[in-house]
Amino acid sequence: MMLDAAKRLFSASRRSEVPPFMVMDVVAAAARLEEEGRRVIHMEVGQPAAPAPAQALAAAREALGGRLAYTESLGIRPLRERIARHYRDTYGLDVSPDRIVVTTGSSAGFIFAYLAAFNPGDRVAFAVPGYPPSRHILSALGGEPALIETGAGTRYALTGEELLASHRRLPLNGVLVASPANPTGTMMTPDALSKLVGMAEDAGIRVISDEIYHGLDYTFPAETALRFSSDVIVANSFSKYFCMTGWRIGWLVVPEDLVRPIDRLQQNLAISVPTLSQVAAQAAFDGRAEMEEVKHGYERNRRLLVEALPRIGLATFLPVDGAFYLYADVSDYTADSLAFAKEMLEQAGVAVTPGVDFDPFRGNRFIRLCYAGAESEMHEAIERIGRWLRR
Repeated sequence: MMLDAAKRLFSASRRSEVPPFMVMDVVAAAARLEEEGRRVIHMEVGQPAAPAPAQALAAAREALGGRLAYTESLGIRPLRERIARHYRDTYGLDVSPDRIVVTTGSSAGFIFAYLAAFNPGDRVAFAVPGYPPSRHILSALGGEPALIETGAGTRYALTGEELLASHRRLPLNGVLVASPANPTGTMMTPDALSKLVGMAEDAGIRVISDEIYHGLDYTFPAETALRFSSDVIVANSFSKYFCMTGWRIGWLVVPEDLVRPIDRLQQNLAISVPTLSQVAAQAAFDGRAEMEEVKHGYERNRRLLVEALPRIGLATFLPVDGAFYLYADVSDYTADSLAFAKEMLEQAGVAVTPGVDFDPFRGNRFIRLCYAGAESEMHEAIERIGRWLRR
């Protein structure tokens, strides 16, 4: 009896009871097949196949020859100044380096943004389909995600009208928008983003803009929410465009009143971001020509899938505007995308992510395919999937 009581005392907290990020389960299942000698085409995880820019690697090698010490909690000043210059060069905006916070990937950025901007119990709106850890982090921190379904009528982007309708039903404290979006690859037009930011802030709803796929746009240029307000929080990362996922380096642009609160949070929760990654990230901006070539590869893969998938039986998918994802409707074959993805992995050797990871309402009808790999692998994946669907 005493042992049972002790076990109850040492049980996991309720805050840890977030759903798993299912794509990582797919990665693990694919790894087991590879350990058995199977060849797997990886289209499940949103990870570039290319390495970091050559300039970033060279800067990191040089830094390894010296002392890697703590940095100031907001990030090294030269990196923050280089990020500010990026906003001038890319968007024509003057953003003070004092408003930029370097973070351990965008994931840590979301943690700090939520902790600084919201209180336990605050409600934050998320569009679905959407990246699940964004809302799971909020849940773990004591916030309440408010899921808003999107559809074809709005190109699967959240609108200001839908946001305010949800706000009237039960008040919201914040909203997260993403363009280009994960898992859909769809983008908001500048007019749509401007309207949503304005309507949200007029209603007292804090806007957080997930811009980690900026630079990976194919149909029209991605616009930053900073153009429309200095009160938004913007999260970005070196993971996707700069191919630096494992370096775990990102940044926030925050309103002036949140700089010190986030500074205090980083001081206590992390002290600072890994110095080596900061040095490499600063140099990565000099590797844009190399990264543009990588982007052209994504464009070729995108065109290949858009043209080939309808021929093999996957004719319905969302607009493929940006990022490196295609979100395909598989309802002609299944009402269980999780089982469908498992069978595709085991029988065809192609790893994809089931839509239930991104959308608890209609995700059973969709799968996400990542086309950040080699072009040869995309050809092989199409052949394998087509043969498997015709079985």
